[in-house]
Parts: sequence; C-alpha cells; structure tokens
Amino acid sequence: MEPILKAKKIVKNFGGVKALREVDFDLFAGEVHALVGENGAGKSTLIKILTGVLEPDSGEIEYFGKKLVLKSPREAHEAGIVAVYQEPLVYKHLSVVENIFLGNEIKKKNGNVDWQRERSITRELLKSLDIDPYFIDEPMGSLSTGLQQLTLIAKALNYNAKVIIFDEPTAILTEHEAQRLFSIIERLKEKGVGIIYISHRLEELPQIADRITIMRDGQVMGNFDMNQVTREKIIELMAGHTLIEELKRTPPEYTDVVLEVRNLSKKGMYQDIDFKLYRGEILGFSGLVGAGRSEVMQTIFGLIKPDSGEIIINGKKVNVKDPSIAMKLGIAYIPEDRGSQGLFKALTINFNVTIPIIEQLTKFLGIVDNSREKEIATRYLKWLQIKAPSIYTLVNNLSGGNQQKVLIAKWLATSPKILILDEPTRGVDVAVKSQIHNEILRLADSGISIIVVSSELPEIIKLSDRVIVMHEGRITGRFDKKESITPTNLLNAATGARMVYSRD
Repeated sequence: MEPILKAKKIVKNFGGVKALREVDFDLFAGEVHALVGENGAGKSTLIKILTGVLEPDSGEIEYFGKKLVLKSPREAHEAGIVAVYQEPLVYKHLSVVENIFLGNEIKKKNGNVDWQRERSITRELLKSLDIDPYFIDEPMGSLSTGLQQLTLIAKALNYNAKVIIFDEPTAILTEHEAQRLFSIIERLKEKGVGIIYISHRLEELPQIADRITIMRDGQVMGNFDMNQVTREKIIELMAGHTLIEELKRTPPEYTDVVLEVRNLSKKGMYQDIDFKLYRGEILGFSGLVGAGRSEVMQTIFGLIKPDSGEIIINGKKVNVKDPSIAMKLGIAYIPEDRGSQGLFKALTINFNVTIPIIEQLTKFLGIVDNSREKEIATRYLKWLQIKAPSIYTLVNNLSGGNQQKVLIAKWLATSPKILILDEPTRGVDVAVKSQIHNEILRLADSGISIIVVSSELPEIIKLSDRVIVMHEGRITGRFDKKESITPTNLLNAATGARMVYSRD
C-alpha cells in the first residue's frame, strides 16, 4: 500500500535559520499520523509547505504517486489538502453557509448565488459528520469554538479533502467537544481521509493516533507506530533529554491576604464570586471553557466593570476602573490569547517587554533610556531562556512557546505583587511547559501571589496550593488540600456538582 502523501528530503531556510533539514514524512489513507515536537521544531513550517503557504528550498512532495508543486493554499484546497487550525480562521459576521462556500460559491445561470443549493449541501455535509445542522444560518461569531471548528471540517469535505491537517485542535475545546472531535476523526478515517494531527497534549495521542513522527531542530528524530512508543521516549526525543516533570512545592502560610473578592457579579458572565488570595500562594481556577473564569480575572484587572461586589487589595477596598489602575496596585494579567490581547507581534521583543513600564524608562523631555530598556529586555531574554538571535527580533518570528515567554517577561517587568496567568501554557510544547511551571513556582516562592486559570486538569493539580472551580458563572468547588484536588472532584464540580473542601 502506497502513501497518499509523501514529503521527501524537504529543506527550508529562513536567513541563517535552518527550519527544515531534509525532512521525510508520509501519510496513508484512513490513518491518523501524529506530528509532535517542541515549539520551533519545524512542524509549522512543514505544514505550511504541505498546504501551499511556503515553497521548499529543496525536496519534493508526492501526492497519489505524482509530484505535486503548490504555489498557494487555494491550489492545496483544490488538490484536496486542507488545514484546520487551533483557532478557527473564520469570518465571524458571515453565516455558516457563507463561510463554507466563501470563494467557492455555487452560482445560478444569472450569476446570483444559489443559496438553496448551498444550504442543502451544508446540511448534508454536517449530517455526514453526525452533526445537527440547525445552526447553518447563524453568524459564525455566535457559535462556540467547537462548532466553528466542526464547520471548517465540513468546509474541508466540501473541497473533497483527501488530507486534513489538524493543528492543536483540542487546545481550546472542552472535554466534551474534544471527544466529539475524536469521534468525527474516526468517521473521516472510515471514509479514507488521511489525517495529520499536531498536538502538544501527548496524553490524547494514544486515543487518536495510529503513527507518530517526532521532530527536533528541523529534523525527524523518529517515526513509530503509536502503540510501540512510550510517552517518556517521545519527550526524550522531542527535548533531547529526559524531562523531569515532578514539582516540589511547600504551601505558603495562609495568614497574609493580599486579594479578596466579595460578591462579585456581572450579568451574563458570573455571579456571587467570593475568594481570597494569600501571599506566595498559587490559586488555581478550574472549570470548562465558558464557565466565567477569564471574565472574573479581566474584572480584577479592570477590563470588565462588574455590576456589583467588592475587590479588596491588602485590606483596602479599591475601584479598578481600568488596567492602568490595576498595574499601579501591583496586578499583572497574562491573557489566554497572546495574539490579540497580549503581544504586539509585528514589533520587537525589546518593545514588547518594556512597553508596560515605558513611563519608568522615560527621562527628561520624554526621551527613553535606551540602555536601561536594553538591560531589562536582555535580562528577561536570558532569564526565561527565550530562543531568539537578539532582543530586536520581531515577536512574529518566534515560535509559540517563545512568544508565551515574551508575554510572561512583559508582565514580570512590572514587578507585580499579584500575577494572573490565564491558560499560561496553551499551545506550548512539554519542555517549554515545564520551564513555565518551574518559573511559576519560583515566583510564588519569592512571595508573588499567583492565580492560574487552566483548562488542563494535570496542570491545575500539579501547580495549585488551592483550587476554585467554576460552572456557568458560579463557584461550585473549593479545594485546599492536595488529597482533595483530584481529577474526579474537579470534574464533578466543573459539571455543576457543588463540592467544598476549603477553609474560605
């Protein structure tokens, strides 16, 4: 049996950076082939070549036994090679039908769009995935991320896709949505579709993948049947060494309250939120996507105005009207969406790290102290082991994990007393995740009070001294002992069961 897709000796350089070094990769019909590696390993570059976004410097692609040269993503689509990304690339103001047929509209003889036929085909595409097509006329922006992603899968099938590439598909999905996606992938396999599956969530790969290819520094380090390789071996090949993930943590003294939230409510977002944060504590916030966790954090940082309730810092009630006030109070907030909320990607590391403290670096007549600015950015570049040629590298040119480190550096530069981290390791590889976890522990040990919002139960359990769980805008669980912070307890609370094992 011959593969339907084969990449042979693919080389790609960006200036002096060797992104891909004679990479071989193949895919058979009806299989899921996982592609893993640290951020910067070359996965994204390979996918961009397979989808026509980039052209290789050398090497070739074979598709159904014939050489394939792609000049654009549209040519890849027409050939039946489609990518579905972690954050769905959709036109939110257009309907589901319009998104599926955008650029590929069905026209009547008079040149008008044949809406009736497009709707009919959309319904059939969704039904083929065992999805109720009730939402086809709704704007994409009104749908959950999971439904947006499923719509893009239907769009891929509309192109008669033979190869579908999933890039971190479960990173922002609920557990229920992830399981539904896995079921749909099984249906696609039965139809003979080849799936390339990129994920940093190694624990889900045995459930979904048939084979796995591991990359590091632009090279293929190994190709295995999924049932023939251990998680430890995968991590070793990804990182180049055995990764020690166990974290040692001595809980703080619960005596010094630095932040207290009382009866905080915002209609449609959250209701009656009460909790305390102690000095040097790591307080985890768990729950399903949409539970209201991020909205509570954005309120504390002054991005959302509550309808009622109080925020108390060091024993004093405060009115956090906007982020500038929050920063003056010693609060830093690292958002889950580093792209649209956290970073100026078209600008340098230097600019991004120092922009929150630019007033402190400004001398007489508004002139910025460039030497001080360079000193601070360089310190964080080394401290957080950000992989970049210099502090003047554009953030756009960094891998996802290194962008996340820049975002952390940006807010650490403000010397916060309270640090809120919303999905701090979303979309980063296991090695970078381990570095970020250790940095969170170090910061807490230095006396900084930290709130970690995460949808990953292993992360919450590993890091947190105490955990608060939310469901549909309310707190449904409080846990302050390691023996009570278990997957079962957290999931029960996340789905609405009220569980309290806490001093608060």
